[in-house]
Amino acid sequence: METVNIHAAKTHLSRLVDQAAAGEEIVIARAGRPVARLVPLAPVKPKRVLGILAGKLKIPEDFDIPLPDDALALFEGS
Repeated sequence: METVNIHAAKTHLSRLVDQAAAGEEIVIARAGRPVARLVPLAPVKPKRVLGILAGKLKIPEDFDIPLPDDALALFEGS
């Protein structure tokens, strides 16, 4: 973690931003006392698209019929 004075941070801002984007954390100090921290942003997750498979899947009519006794016994560990 690098600590820089506020004057040096203003002078070398683009270099410090590049360092932060590369994963480094920079502390900005005023008169030797830390006042701010420059850190990389977390990656932005893409927004979910709902309904992307609409009309592409077909659920059979007998989807929710009870399972046969032998298959049910396998699930229950009997």
